[in-house]
Amino acid sequence: MHISNPARLSHRSRQIVVDPEGGSEILTFPVEDVAWIILDTPQVTLTGSLLSALAENGVAMVVPDARHHPAGMLLSFHQHHAQSAIAHSQIAMTQPLRKRLWQKLVVAKIENQAAVLRGIGHDYADTLSAMAARVGSGDPDNLEAQAARAYWQRLFADFWRHDEDRRNGLLNYGYAVVRAALARACAASGLLPAFGVHHRSRANPFNLVDDLLEPFRPAVDRLARLRALQEERDELDVADRRHMAGILGENIAIGEEHLTMLAATEAVAASLVQAIDGGNAALLNTPALPLARRG
Repeated sequence: MHISNPARLSHRSRQIVVDPEGGSEILTFPVEDVAWIILDTPQVTLTGSLLSALAENGVAMVVPDARHHPAGMLLSFHQHHAQSAIAHSQIAMTQPLRKRLWQKLVVAKIENQAAVLRGIGHDYADTLSAMAARVGSGDPDNLEAQAARAYWQRLFADFWRHDEDRRNGLLNYGYAVVRAALARACAASGLLPAFGVHHRSRANPFNLVDDLLEPFRPAVDRLARLRALQEERDELDVADRRHMAGILGENIAIGEEHLTMLAATEAVAASLVQAIDGGNAALLNTPALPLARRG
């Protein structure tokens, strides 16, 4: 759910009630059917009852800053019946297991970057796939960074990842949306988002989320590229943000199964719990881009 116009949001009879300003029709949505809400305007009021219902039902709500960029989120606590046991296992992970899990995430990320390039007809895709095959436990040669440098040069012309242009705006918005979905999935699976397998920043409460985000990033990249080519302008607008919020409805594969991105975040988080419990990185399921669209 993407809210971009001024409105009052409340909760009544297990329904999310959206009352737009200006006398427009009031809309209602069953709270159990909503997985995420993105507030794309500061001109929204919410009731305490609604916030409680969202937390109880595991709905991730993303709130904006003054520039409409995602700035924070509402997450639920204690969603999983075995949360304490899972948290203790997560914290007790051995370093070899952490390294093998990171290896698998990096391999999946580079393979998905290769799939994006293959979808636009770039012959460097095979080089990236070969690079993915060389990633060792813990990625000691930092092939993730090497692949990223080559990838960005070929995905966009005259592009620097940290420039403040519309393309980076599209990317950052899409990443923030998927990050929120992964945070929701980790909480629902009983995982502690602050304790990553590779990311270790003391200032980052979502280190694990940022680990799991890596193989999902190329799906955002592909959607952002298509949007940038469809309409050329200098700045991100509300239509762009709404378009990128749709990333959670895009298809991605987990093994032989094709899922929405939202469902895939849940599958990946659940499989990570299995990998941690079993001490086996092979149990972690990673997302793979289906046959890429050309564009």
